[in-house]
Amino acid sequence: MNDFLDRVSEFLSKYPGLLPLIGLGLIILNLILQLFPGSWFVDRHILLHLGLIISLIGLLLIRPLS
Repeated sequence: MNDFLDRVSEFLSKYPGLLPLIGLGLIILNLILQLFPGSWFVDRHILLHLGLIISLIGLLLIRPLS
């Protein structure tokens, strides 16, 4: 487990803006999916919430990892 966390930390320190970009992509995907209503997946805005959480975690990790 420690090796995994070390590898993830090293990877994220090389690409500090990756998590916020992934989160932004999920938010944009949620916006596009709003054009096709009717699905429970779209109605509950799962990608929006997931994108916000990933973006915030990414923004909080940029400073400590660099």
